[in-house]
Amino acid sequence: MIDLYTASTPNGWKASVTLEELALPYTVHAVNLSAEEQKQPEYLRLNPNGRIPTIVDRDNDDFAVFESGAIMIYLAERAGRLLPTDTKGRSRVIQWLMFQMGGIGPMMGQANVFYRYFPEKIPAAISRYQNECRRLFEVLDGQLADNEWLAGDYSIADIANWCWVRTYKWSGVEAGDLVHLKRWRDAIRERPAAQRGVEVPVAVPNLEKDEAAAKAFSDRARNQVQR
Repeated sequence: MIDLYTASTPNGWKASVTLEELALPYTVHAVNLSAEEQKQPEYLRLNPNGRIPTIVDRDNDDFAVFESGAIMIYLAERAGRLLPTDTKGRSRVIQWLMFQMGGIGPMMGQANVFYRYFPEKIPAAISRYQNECRRLFEVLDGQLADNEWLAGDYSIADIANWCWVRTYKWSGVEAGDLVHLKRWRDAIRERPAAQRGVEVPVAVPNLEKDEAAAKAFSDRARNQVQR
């Protein structure tokens, strides 16, 4: 059994969607970020960085794993799915996973901060991060022009990038004209496991279709901006 400590953010969804896709049994522990539960000593013993998500594998000597990408790799290896075992295939998936970890996540996170949350509107900062998000989206779109998925078969690389890219409107980035990215985004959205995963620990209004409801939800969880 896996214990999942999480909140309703793209990084949290990365873990829950992966668990759902792998059909691994897990127990959800919702972490109240606004109350800074992730900074409490009992949580820091599991995750020294004080962020979400974190998992504890009760079937493996209560082994704790933090950092969303590391969690995805651990779970995929544990289940023997969503990550190839051959050297080249594994590397391709991890490359695109790291693309999300080092690019999509940080840039969209900063775009969210300056576009949505920062008390002072700084046009240069907003433009910088939105433009970089758009550039990264174009990289994904180019990869998907000739490939159904990012790295061979459907994998943790697709899950990781989708969990962030699906919120593109919240970052104020235009992506509707990127047809290959849209095809890929829609395909993952139709997967039952993905639908279930993004409702953990609570359902969030559709960020693409109901921005007003999404804003109301986000205002109640302002401190949930994650790397």
